[in-house]
Amino acid sequence: MNPYYETERGRLFCGDCLEVMPLLTEKADLVLADPQYGIGEAAGKNKSRGNFSGKRTKKNPLGKHIPATDYGNLEWDNAIPSREVFELIFKLSAHQMIFGGNYFAEYLPNSSCWIVWDKDNGKTDFADAELIFTSFKKAVRIIKWRWNGMLQQSMKRKEKRYHPTQKPLGLMEILLDCYSEENALILDPFGGSGTTGVACENLKRRWILIEKEERYCEIAAKRIEAAASQKSFEDYL
Repeated sequence: MNPYYETERGRLFCGDCLEVMPLLTEKADLVLADPQYGIGEAAGKNKSRGNFSGKRTKKNPLGKHIPATDYGNLEWDNAIPSREVFELIFKLSAHQMIFGGNYFAEYLPNSSCWIVWDKDNGKTDFADAELIFTSFKKAVRIIKWRWNGMLQQSMKRKEKRYHPTQKPLGLMEILLDCYSEENALILDPFGGSGTTGVACENLKRRWILIEKEERYCEIAAKRIEAAASQKSFEDYL
């Protein structure tokens, strides 16, 4: 299967991870994955959310309401991945880090090392934190990284969201820096808008991304190309 896009460090495949993963010939050092949670985030759910900022008054104590982004209406988050997907993930990698591990407890082994991502997200209906399963024999850790619409941990390095479940680049870089070595092979079977690939390019990791939706493959390719070329993503739009 030919890659949709590739750099010297990695390859992006456009397809179903259940079909692509068996074709991979090299075992990954780490799977860093954010599977769908089966909660309908792709089906226009984000439109019902918003953030509050600006001047607060007695009549409006939260401040000005800012509408959330509309990412369209798709079906990829209607159900969690099958058991076979998780079996392949464990078969094809030495270690695993899986966002939303509490949604997939029936498919995951016991672990001493869960990571709690504290979103510091204020007044929204998003969860206050996310649980990341890991296979490492280490202690539980908490990483605080604000990810609340217009308010982000690094306002000087503010990120635009292209995907309804996109994760912050800074958080992904922390995870890779703490739990992998330079030139390690990182596999992300749910590539989304390519944040894992961008982080790998920045930190000199090798990478393989798989993404089913071509619209996100196009965005991921441009974001990764910008990182590999050390240019602004806007140069590729």
